[in-house]
Amino acid sequence: MVSSTEENYLKALLHLTVEESSQGAGTNDLAAYLHVKPATANDMIKKLKEKGLVHYEKYKKVTLTEAGKEKAIEILRKHRLWETFLYEKLEFTWDEVHEVAEQLEHIQSPKLIEKLDKLLGYPEYDPHGDAIPDARGGMKTTSKKKLSDILPGNSCRIVAVKDNSAAFLQYVTQLGIGIDLHIKVLRKRAFDGSMDIEVNQKVASVSKKFADNILVV
Repeated sequence: MVSSTEENYLKALLHLTVEESSQGAGTNDLAAYLHVKPATANDMIKKLKEKGLVHYEKYKKVTLTEAGKEKAIEILRKHRLWETFLYEKLEFTWDEVHEVAEQLEHIQSPKLIEKLDKLLGYPEYDPHGDAIPDARGGMKTTSKKKLSDILPGNSCRIVAVKDNSAAFLQYVTQLGIGIDLHIKVLRKRAFDGSMDIEVNQKVASVSKKFADNILVV
């Protein structure tokens, strides 16, 4: 049996390794991502290793075993399906769904998730543009770039956001920006990487941090 806290660690490792295309995650990276102390993360990694869910040796990076990856994808699938349900069926805004889905993802009922997937019409992406794993664990992959990598004079389409925090999503909404909208990069400042963009015929000036968290094609 895997506890809800252990599930959170597995999901975090999936993000830091597989989704970020990394060769592994350090204990400090994991602790920072989950906002816990490194010693706390280290203790949990040892527990997950005992359960055969992670590969870990002292002073080396942590990676998921096949069993760990399978479990992590299952949790991620539930999380993103619940986000989609809250957004599409209960009219939550995209900045509200994450915290509620964090609680709902730990419900242990494969039949419920199967019914939820069917009810939603087997969606491939959640409200933030993140791919939803299917029942077999497969996920659609899209070659995405950061908005900050787009050169002035070029246009692109928003497909996802890296930062799912409520504060960031509320800011994005205030700017009138959302998934599938087109952005034109008007200019970029060499001094700090900030840029002027055009969305829906409106011009906005955004920081490099903002542009790093908007994913486009």
